[in-house]
Amino acid sequence: MAALYPEHLVRRIRVDGGGGHGWSLSAVASARETAAPWTFVVITGAPSWAEYWAPVVTNLPADREMIVVDRPGYGASEPQEAVLDIRVQAEALAPLLDGPAGQKVVLIGQSYGAPIAALMAQMRPDRVRSLVLLSSYLGEPGPTAKSLVDTGAHMLMVLPRDLRNAVQEIVGQPAQIERAKASLRALRIPIHLIHGDQDDFAPLETAERLAAETVTAVPIRFHRVKGANHFLTEGPVDALLGALEACVPPEPAAARRRLRWRDLLAAARAARDSIAAKASRAKSFRPAGTTDARP
Repeated sequence: MAALYPEHLVRRIRVDGGGGHGWSLSAVASARETAAPWTFVVITGAPSWAEYWAPVVTNLPADREMIVVDRPGYGASEPQEAVLDIRVQAEALAPLLDGPAGQKVVLIGQSYGAPIAALMAQMRPDRVRSLVLLSSYLGEPGPTAKSLVDTGAHMLMVLPRDLRNAVQEIVGQPAQIERAKASLRALRIPIHLIHGDQDDFAPLETAERLAAETVTAVPIRFHRVKGANHFLTEGPVDALLGALEACVPPEPAAARRRLRWRDLLAAARAARDSIAAKASRAKSFRPAGTTDARP
């Protein structure tokens, strides 16, 4: 990643995991000198490799930033073994939601990370303003995922660490999906499901059923991406950024009024200063041939 993306755009950082587990987590983050008003926190799938989000991170506008994590058990994060309980994953990842005072969070759960993100949002309602479930993997595999997991399960001990952990996670996920659904029902924030209609890893129908059957305080918004597969980060960056930007809640009316009055006040002050400057220049102007001498 360092060879393709300079550190003034994107960088690797370390984060101390939560939950008292003592794990050090690795993440890819926007390089910002000052905090942006909104940050996207991305919980990736299985395997969990943050580098795949680097093109998105580097194309964010200046008023947005992003942090994408290698989940526990993957990439440069600890531990080495699989962490199969999604509640433990959520506890460990919760510190990613901490940030500067006033900064607002859109939490994104990608694939296997979607149920984990739902738990995190319930854990930290003070921090998360919007939840995005992106290509959600919800315990029911599509044909490609089923083939890969079935094959991997038969050769588990010879697989590399990250692939072995991914197979173990996916096999153990169905029994935990109800926890994620309970978290969704408890939320009082906007929830967005974004799913490609050609996804053969996580069936579109499963995500649609979740959106239709889960009663939430704010109705779930479902966005079907025509022609897209499971890996939306491999498509046009602008399209994905546009879909994510649509998940940023608008400012409340009171906040918009404050901003409008602040802008009007600034404009009035600028006009006043301009008038004062012109008046000062007019007083100091003397036609040619005049002097300060008095008769």
